[in-house]
Amino acid sequence: MAKTMYALDLSKPMEEQAHPGHNRWHPDIPAAFSVDPGTSFRMDCKEWTDGQIQNNDSAEDVRTVNLTRVHVLSGPVYVNGAEPGDLLVVDILDIGAHQGYEWGFNGIFAKENGGSFLVDHYPEAAKSIWDFEGIYTTSRHVPGVKFAGLIHPGLIGVAPSMELLQKWNDREQKLIDTDPNRVPALANAPTSESVVLGNLKGAEFDRIAKEGARTVPPRENGGNCDIKNLSKGSRIYFPTFVEGAKLSVGDLHFSQGDGEITFCGGIEMSGWIELKVDIIKGGMEKYKIEENPVFQPGPVEPNYNDFLVFQGISVDDRDGSQHYLDANLAYRNACLNAIEYLKTLGYTGEQAYMLLSTAPVEGRINGIVDIPNACCTIAIPTQIFDKDIRPK
Repeated sequence: MAKTMYALDLSKPMEEQAHPGHNRWHPDIPAAFSVDPGTSFRMDCKEWTDGQIQNNDSAEDVRTVNLTRVHVLSGPVYVNGAEPGDLLVVDILDIGAHQGYEWGFNGIFAKENGGSFLVDHYPEAAKSIWDFEGIYTTSRHVPGVKFAGLIHPGLIGVAPSMELLQKWNDREQKLIDTDPNRVPALANAPTSESVVLGNLKGAEFDRIAKEGARTVPPRENGGNCDIKNLSKGSRIYFPTFVEGAKLSVGDLHFSQGDGEITFCGGIEMSGWIELKVDIIKGGMEKYKIEENPVFQPGPVEPNYNDFLVFQGISVDDRDGSQHYLDANLAYRNACLNAIEYLKTLGYTGEQAYMLLSTAPVEGRINGIVDIPNACCTIAIPTQIFDKDIRPK
């Protein structure tokens, strides 16, 4: 087992830890520790809301969750010798849940507080709790299913340069300005509310809190990519923008469906992760990995081989209007079609929605060339149910 280089007390909020992590992206957030290339190490991770969601049957905590708090990340890790222009190579060696914390949650966020992919159909908050037993999970809130999890970090990334950070903030503010009163918002601008920046204090804390980018979306540094197959055995090649790369990780999921569609979308959990880091000098230019990371998923995944596959096309379900090769709309319709089918099996719409976001469903862009309709599908493994779900 790799040495634990970053330990957390999971019962305490992030700012009360001996070595607090952070919940914003900024190049000047100090590193929590440093490692040499070739080093393997273990880090503890808190679930992304920093303990706001409880193991109970009420969705009130999901409805009122403070989203300026998320995501609480472990790190940053300073990799000795890493320089701008290098590639940081990160291997995920192992990942798991802490003893006593063998449970996770999924939630549909309320429209006025974050919303979700299908917010127009499901604007109210809902929650499901999932219990872990070995590699399997079940939920008292979504009965009749049991499936193998594929634990992965929803969020892993490196620090941006100051130039890149300013680019993010500028372009996202321009998007917000197109419809500043939209609910839910088009993007999340920097805010000083509920910021955690390691052990920083005083004027430096205030400056970085005002400038730091929110961790909600994926960006050029990786970040919140939510790739469900990025589990043990995976490798990531990150562009390096600052000295030491400053690697951070968090938002662990026990399992997730492609798209993480409920926003609080996978089975969110606290746990630990073992990583190994190395450097490819000058790798950004050599391999043209200059603006976004490259991911190599590992060989471990749930072995399901029988699926029901639901199609969606780029026709707006709200008004019947035709859209041109809109993959987002097509995937939305595929999800809605799957939910309607699951409702015939006795599930509520909310239960079906949360199931699509937590189970190892497979989302695909099947066609994005045949005008005017993009075609997307979502495939549900039939073996996760305790009964035959096929039409008879």
